[in-house]
Amino acid sequence: MSGYYFKAVTSTGDLRTGVLACDTETAAAKELRRQGLTPVYIGLEPKKGFQIKLPKFVRGKRRDVLFFTQELSTLLNAGVPLDRALSITSELTEHASFRSIVLDVLRVLKGGKSLADSLATHPDYFSDLFVNMVRAGEASGSLGVVFERLSEFERNRDELRGYIISSMIYPALLTMVGIASIVILMTFVVPRFAAVFEESRMRMPLPTKVLIETSRVVQTYGWIALAAVAALAVALYSYTRTRAGRLWWDSLRLRFPLIGDALRKAETARFARAMATLIANSVPLVQSIGIAGAILNNKRIAGSLEIVSQGVKRGEGLANPLRRAGEFPPLAGHLLSVGEETGRLDQMFARMADIYEADTRAAIKRFTSLFEPLLILVMGVVVGAFILSMLLAITSINEVAV
Repeated sequence: MSGYYFKAVTSTGDLRTGVLACDTETAAAKELRRQGLTPVYIGLEPKKGFQIKLPKFVRGKRRDVLFFTQELSTLLNAGVPLDRALSITSELTEHASFRSIVLDVLRVLKGGKSLADSLATHPDYFSDLFVNMVRAGEASGSLGVVFERLSEFERNRDELRGYIISSMIYPALLTMVGIASIVILMTFVVPRFAAVFEESRMRMPLPTKVLIETSRVVQTYGWIALAAVAALAVALYSYTRTRAGRLWWDSLRLRFPLIGDALRKAETARFARAMATLIANSVPLVQSIGIAGAILNNKRIAGSLEIVSQGVKRGEGLANPLRRAGEFPPLAGHLLSVGEETGRLDQMFARMADIYEADTRAAIKRFTSLFEPLLILVMGVVVGAFILSMLLAITSINEVAV
């Protein structure tokens, strides 16, 4: 037998290290799993500088959660027992890293914990909204319905996020190409053209002189400006990691022309979709507000929900405190007033989500439809000025030659 060093994680996320006397690494891994541990590293030598974390990936994480939710919804509604449904879902999961998460959830479930508590051991994958929805479903005995609603929620959120990202790719690419073109013109093309005038010692036209001087400034001080921009970006990034900095940045983003309106509507749609899902599953209203606020990206809007929550606790209802918070579009308050009067608050939140998801798409489309031609116009002016300066210089050379 050999002594194998191991590092493993418990079901609660705690780290365990030690040495096991086993014949092979496979035998050591089986022994760790028998003890209820998830092996992360097994070897004859201790691994130095090793960060202990459960298998995790960022890219495609949401798609795996969506697939997990859809499969469980289908299997549970078909009458398949929960443990068997989880086992089948793990077999169908495409990514090995997420498969280990599903198997760990199944292991914790078989250990006597509820499904909600089992999912809560992996907060990077399953949000508070997800866990609380499942907990409510377990209490009401309607897990299949809950997963169906969660599947719809995750699908709508993924579609909106995908639309926003895909819509912004072309403007971002266009901006990068434009900046790169100007840098190339100023650092490579113009200096070579300036050398011709320096050799001829002729008087340059004013536009050409301005262009050449601008190129010299860029060549001389460009690296300083680049370093200053990089330092500013790092400082800004560090500041926005703080609570006050994040609040300042999120407040500033909401005031950006066009894009601020789209961000506010996107957050309103995300909040409304979460509230519709939670309320429809009988999660208490105050708790629903807290959970929905936690999934918002904009901390200013999320912070304003404290006013809403306090208003609900005082018995003021939901619509009036939401208006008083001042961070949501006016229509949202009117829709919730109707929902409270008719007793169909969950349906009104769902309707609000549909409205603001459509408005978000329209706002993004409006932004890109204005930004793209504006950027093309700016690039046309820059390139046109460059060509004009070159033509004037060439014309002056021909006149001297004549």
